[in-house]
Amino acid sequence: MKTYSSSKLTLLSLLLVGAALGTQTSAQEAETLRPLAVDDYFAIQSVGSPIVSPDGAWVVYTVSTKDLENDRTESRLWSVPAAGGEARPITAKGWGVGSPSWAPDGQYLTFTARSDDQGSQLFRLDLRGGGERVQITNVEGGIGGYKWSPDGKRLLLSIRDKNTDDPSGPWVNDRLVFKQDYVGYLNHQRTHLYVHDLEAKTTIQITDGDYDDYGATWSPDGSRIAFVSNRTAEPDASSNTDIWLVDPDTPYDQQEPVRVTTNPGTDDSPIWHPDGERIGYLMTYTDRTDIPASYLQTKVAIIRIGEDEPVLLTTEALDRKAWDPTFSPDGSQIYVQLEDDGQVQLAAVSVADGELSRLITGQVQVGATAVAPDGSVVVAISKPRLPEDLFVLDANPPAGSEQPRRLTEVNGELLNSIWLSDVEELRFPTLDGTEIQTFVYKPQGFNPKRRYPAILWLHGGQESQYDYGFNFRVQLFVANGYVVVMPNVRGSGGRGLDFALALNKAYGTKDVEDVIVATDYVIEQGYVDPDRLGVGGWSSGGTLTNFVIAKTDRFAGAVSGASVGWYTSTYGHDPYYLWWHTELGPPWENRDLWDSISPFMDVENITTPTLFIGGEKDWNQPIIHSEQMYQAMKHLGRETLLVVYPDAHHGIRRHSYQKDLLERFVGWFEKYVKG
Repeated sequence: MKTYSSSKLTLLSLLLVGAALGTQTSAQEAETLRPLAVDDYFAIQSVGSPIVSPDGAWVVYTVSTKDLENDRTESRLWSVPAAGGEARPITAKGWGVGSPSWAPDGQYLTFTARSDDQGSQLFRLDLRGGGERVQITNVEGGIGGYKWSPDGKRLLLSIRDKNTDDPSGPWVNDRLVFKQDYVGYLNHQRTHLYVHDLEAKTTIQITDGDYDDYGATWSPDGSRIAFVSNRTAEPDASSNTDIWLVDPDTPYDQQEPVRVTTNPGTDDSPIWHPDGERIGYLMTYTDRTDIPASYLQTKVAIIRIGEDEPVLLTTEALDRKAWDPTFSPDGSQIYVQLEDDGQVQLAAVSVADGELSRLITGQVQVGATAVAPDGSVVVAISKPRLPEDLFVLDANPPAGSEQPRRLTEVNGELLNSIWLSDVEELRFPTLDGTEIQTFVYKPQGFNPKRRYPAILWLHGGQESQYDYGFNFRVQLFVANGYVVVMPNVRGSGGRGLDFALALNKAYGTKDVEDVIVATDYVIEQGYVDPDRLGVGGWSSGGTLTNFVIAKTDRFAGAVSGASVGWYTSTYGHDPYYLWWHTELGPPWENRDLWDSISPFMDVENITTPTLFIGGEKDWNQPIIHSEQMYQAMKHLGRETLLVVYPDAHHGIRRHSYQKDLLERFVGWFEKYVKG
């Protein structure tokens, strides 16, 4: 493969000034603000899906609100001048819209919305003709996604096959991976690509087969469509996705997709270079056979159509995960979001030489981005005291202007009335000398001479990281008088492959050590009461909680959310067949290894009062684990409680359940940690 060195990093950090982000700056003002409450969770609005009009004048985005009374989320489209100004709603209440997109000529705005019982359908608004919405699709089961053709005459649709199984009959399955969280039991329904002609009102299917096709995008001239698919002999047993090309005018049974990439790892997120001859994308690969794909760091690559080998724009020298690539209008750079040591940055990779420029850094979490025709970038930014809002990084900012400049202030009124904690970053060595990053949040009126109860709150995702994004649960704990400690233990993301692999085949070892070291470190600072310690987390954070309380009794209370107890019991019950066989091998061949990474095997050592909590239909980390941990602790006469939310999955989405969950978290720690 051709490679460009990325060891030379150009740092273009643009400071985010507190005043520009709407953060609280006055100590006197802070004293008059009220503490955060559970019900504030339902008052916070979420911003997403920014898009820039073809002329660069307008930014459209979604604003989602939580309707606790009716247990639903409502999303509306809003618009704001790209130069700054008053934001206004475009769609009416009750539509529940998403996935906005501009027609190439800027006349129409399209979006998805639920249509009766037909799932998500595509609608359009004529922005020059009164704003009446017109339904474009009427697909049984709804559509998954869509893209306008460059000439504005066609739409590329992502549609899942019709379910031909008898809904009243038994589930009959012959797939290797046969379950998926939020979906249920799987059959051979697959997602394929279709092209809809707007004038003729005809639709043709352009891909087929026992594969899922996704990430599709038009070439600049509209003559080809690139998409991602795992078309190996057994997709359920492989993470080898590739980028393929199809003709948008030819039905699937009259053409064969053309394979563009041949990397045996993952190739995804294709984006067309403006020249129409090259495709940028993200890839992962390793020669090792015992590393699941989720551990691997992302490389930004570009390949010329018809050539066998890509050019790697970033190499092992970067050693970080990147996502959401987008070309600059002139094709000279690829913008990505970059996970790096507790930050999520906006970066740009030079197509010419692979040089990396970090455009937005600091105490930020960069979210969704959209590139304007002049090269300006609209970006969603979150900070410790700021839920996401939209900002603009101008391509040609006026001299002395503050960059990025704020574009929206969705939660301004609420944020001006409540006190939120800022974050302190700590760094210290763990037992083997490795530096550990930890975030600490302190309560209102913090006095360093006092000793506060503390909660060690552990992140999920295992190989993910804590970053500077707004975290409601953490702020809620702080509002209730706790110091909250959030360590990025070994095995976390943001620090490269070796750091992430610290837990490969070794869950519950170095991560537990780091939690204990972080606990000791904050106690040594003098403001944490060693007799009033709590620990908890969700998903992998809940699993790590199980490990911690099985190895130490120093925590007065614990919350274990959606956790794993005995890994062998999850085999065949979750969708991670490939992960388990790659990292651990079959449990019947490696019984000791599977047991060694299972906190259930040490459950008799747990004396910490523990709340086990999760969703009834969580097939990501099935509720059977919480049930087993609870059953064992109950048998042993330990203080414990099991809470299961009916019909809920790995993420508890129903608002009434979220309210109950937050209140239980606070109540459990109040009872057992504050005492």
